[in-house]
Amino acid sequence: MDKKLQLVSILNTFYNITEPIINKLEGYISTNFKIEAKGEIYVLKVYNNSAEILELITAENKILLALKDENVHCSEIIANNSGDYNSITGKYIYRLLTFVSGTFLAESKHTATLMKSFGRTLADIDHSLFNLNIAAIKAKQIEWDLQHFQKNWKYLSDIPDASDRSLVDYFCLQFNEHVLPLHYEFRQSIIHNDANDWNVLVQNDAITGIIDFGDMCYSWLINELAVALTYVLMDKENPLEIASQIIKAYHTKLPLQEKEVDALYYLIAARLCTSVLNSAHSKKIKPESSYITISEKSAWSLLRKWVSINPIKAKNTFRGACGFSKLPSNNLEAQLGRRNKNISPAQSLSYKEPIQMSGAAFQYMYDTDGNTFLDAYNNIIQVGHCHPKVVRAGQRTLAKLNTNTRYVYEELLTYTDKLLSKFPSHLNKVFLVNSGSAASDLALRIAKTHTKKNKVMVLQHGYHGNTQNAIDISHYKYNHNGGTGKKEDVIETEMPKLFGTSLESEQEITEQYIALTNKRIQRNKGNIAAFIAEPIVGCGGQVPLPKTYLKSIYPEIRKQGGLCISDEVQVGFGRLGEYFWGYEMYDVVPDIVILGKPIGNGHPMAAVVTTEEISNSFNNGMEFFSSFGGNPVSCAIGNAVLEVLEEEELPKKARHVGEFLKQELKFLQKQHKELADIRGEGLFLGVEILDSDGRPGTNLASIVKNELRSKFILISTDGPYDNVLKIKPPLFFSKENASQLVYEIDEILKKIKKINTFKINK
Repeated sequence: MDKKLQLVSILNTFYNITEPIINKLEGYISTNFKIEAKGEIYVLKVYNNSAEILELITAENKILLALKDENVHCSEIIANNSGDYNSITGKYIYRLLTFVSGTFLAESKHTATLMKSFGRTLADIDHSLFNLNIAAIKAKQIEWDLQHFQKNWKYLSDIPDASDRSLVDYFCLQFNEHVLPLHYEFRQSIIHNDANDWNVLVQNDAITGIIDFGDMCYSWLINELAVALTYVLMDKENPLEIASQIIKAYHTKLPLQEKEVDALYYLIAARLCTSVLNSAHSKKIKPESSYITISEKSAWSLLRKWVSINPIKAKNTFRGACGFSKLPSNNLEAQLGRRNKNISPAQSLSYKEPIQMSGAAFQYMYDTDGNTFLDAYNNIIQVGHCHPKVVRAGQRTLAKLNTNTRYVYEELLTYTDKLLSKFPSHLNKVFLVNSGSAASDLALRIAKTHTKKNKVMVLQHGYHGNTQNAIDISHYKYNHNGGTGKKEDVIETEMPKLFGTSLESEQEITEQYIALTNKRIQRNKGNIAAFIAEPIVGCGGQVPLPKTYLKSIYPEIRKQGGLCISDEVQVGFGRLGEYFWGYEMYDVVPDIVILGKPIGNGHPMAAVVTTEEISNSFNNGMEFFSSFGGNPVSCAIGNAVLEVLEEEELPKKARHVGEFLKQELKFLQKQHKELADIRGEGLFLGVEILDSDGRPGTNLASIVKNELRSKFILISTDGPYDNVLKIKPPLFFSKENASQLVYEIDEILKKIKKINTFKINK
């Protein structure tokens, strides 16, 4: 029999409805039809006949009847000719409900009045169901119930974009940290569980009803609000403000508990993740269906906005809606007092107004006052703050094994295999340590042992670590305040900086620096153990070397028996975009490579990579051992960093975003001549600031840095005169973030000029 004719027969047989107009509606668990007959409108829901489904829809019928008794606006269940609410044939079960009229919330203007009505309606439903005890609903477990959020994690691999997967996984991780420990403390009740904006109907700026009770479950009471808020907050400029209106109205009718309110930030994220996870899975198994994916774009947009919201701000906003006090925060002055008591002032703080940090995610950092900072200079956090893959690798391995390299374990072998695969085949030996400073120190020992020479050639303004040996070769330290000057076995050569010289062409400048350096090599010929240089001199002011400089210097160092060391602590691991290692920019291969900072994404680890020949010469009977270098936890974390870089193509992103940012800064340079030089590669950029007389703009650079901090953007300054803005963000940094940074620099410079003009005129 034709499907439509079959439905006509069912309607006539069970409900005495004749000559119906039938139109199909979207459905998930059931197949739904809009029925119009004799001026009345109904919804006919058709289910496959099974004992489980029958039990659940019978339970749903009881709930609809209970809500009707409490005068809650929703569909009413209609009994058939036999007085039953379920009409059963061989294969199918049919239910007829009243059609709730109105405009969908999704299609309505979300005024404050409507949002308050929404909050009250949700509270009315939950108040009516709070003490209802229905075994079938209590036994029901569905993926869309947030207390079973983990059921959806198996769909992570269905999200095609690796960075999107990481964003979802981050919130999965936060759910484990902040929600699951309260699993047995949250109040539970039967809830509607799907008050999305296509299940809520509106008339005259008020909620007229909620439909589709198919996702009802016995869950945490707070999940009702979490689900409803998730959908209504999509595409909102200020989601926290909208959420507050709904929460306040709900709380007035059905008071919430503080722990419930504090969990909302993470529960809303969990519902967003549930939505995008199921959308991704649905696309794989039912690519033609649009029902599950209807809100996907908006869900992703809100999820990206959500991670930029400080959880403390969200909690305090939601607490304020309920009249609860804000979360207690540490007094900055008291904290500084404790710090000064315990920590030496030699360990400085960033910014004139220090920041108390409480958390972070990808390119964002959260302070204790609820502010979110865009991190534009933390190059240690290469793949993003709290990247879930890196965090999980550390958690998982720390729970299993942590020992040292005197034993054999898979983590060490897996990691060193992967790390060495990033180098030319002859750079095939690695020493694992705990910091870039320790790596620099070890590299010097190896070079001096191999060459049986003692002198080290360095660049002016170079920095290579905080051990005594590293400080002795760091012009940035030994030649500045507190430094003791250059040691006799250190050969200092000029930093080959292209900007700011009197020569006209890059070739002339390069040739001059090469000639100066070669003179020093010849003067010390036969005594130089190593030449060490950063591919881009960070503390010198983010200064790239001339393209042919290393290609000319490396052979001269080797001719007289020395080794060439590339300090990749700041620029390595794809930060430069087109080049995974900085030395690749110059078409050279060093003898020793020093790795640190981003190698562990904030975990304390570092490495020295060299050749088998050099490694063998270091194996002279004096055993090398690092208590923690190469431990299983560090190796697992380091391996996760490499996997994230590959899977999410972060070096490629660094290239594209870096090129965009550099172009935008150069465009800004045309308007503000103080931005004298824009330089660097990928997401390792420097902006040198000069004053109107062409002198180092140290004060202006400081003002820009601190003004950006007041606008919740983190950068820093460096260079011999501390007049270079250094920009080296986590590689999650986007073009939108870059545009925000450039816009704010522009606003700051315009403001300064306006003030100065006013002073002159006055």
